[in-house]
Amino acid sequence: MGGALVAVAIGLASGVMSGLFGIGGGIITTPAIRLLLDAPALVAVGTPLPVILPGALTGALSFLRRGDSDVRAGVVIGASGALTAVAGAWATRRAGGSVVLIATAAIIVWAAADMALQAWRPPRVDQAAGEGSLTERRTLALLGTGLITGAYSGFFGLGGGFVLVPMLTRWLRYPVKRAIGTSLLSVALLAIPGTITHALLGNIDWAIAAGLAVGVVPGAALGARVNAKAADRQIRVGFALLLVGVAVWLGASELGLVP
Repeated sequence: MGGALVAVAIGLASGVMSGLFGIGGGIITTPAIRLLLDAPALVAVGTPLPVILPGALTGALSFLRRGDSDVRAGVVIGASGALTAVAGAWATRRAGGSVVLIATAAIIVWAAADMALQAWRPPRVDQAAGEGSLTERRTLALLGTGLITGAYSGFFGLGGGFVLVPMLTRWLRYPVKRAIGTSLLSVALLAIPGTITHALLGNIDWAIAAGLAVGVVPGAALGARVNAKAADRQIRVGFALLLVGVAVWLGASELGLVP
């Protein structure tokens, strides 16, 4: 019973982070499943993926209703990323659980540093980004972004939003809130092939996933509501601090520096 309540609480926290920062929530659930529920490393990687879908869709709908989502870009990124998400998920078996989690911590630190830099020196923003038609050049950029994000999503089990949001804001000059809304849609699509592959590999604990799902939907709705009231700079700083905290916690644990 205690484990089920912990899973619900983890789901609620990850849902809030999903709706607030557009990250899919896996960045919270993977370390928490590993460290609080003492699950095997690959189970911690695979179990969040089926829960990302309802949480990300809940957040995406909230952003879509207020016009902060680029649906066409989200679909292009999600569709192209589905190809590499499967390859990334299969690669976890060859790499091993501890390697995956240490690599997860490292990539999170990179994303945190980039978002902190954006908060200190904001990149040039095109307020119209995501509102016009898809040109050939922009479509190619979105396809490339999707391929990269999909590989991260499948390998790390994190949904990919923690990498996608900085890419959209820095490379494609999206306003940060539109980047988050677009990311949530892409993350929902990317979770599907990753879920299927990790399920076939036996990396999903469905009992834990059910507990997470109970908390993630109301959490995502709450996070999206908070996002609507927050300033862009506050979102960037909060995102960076969240990433740093999770990376340090996860990396230190896998390296045996903390119990």
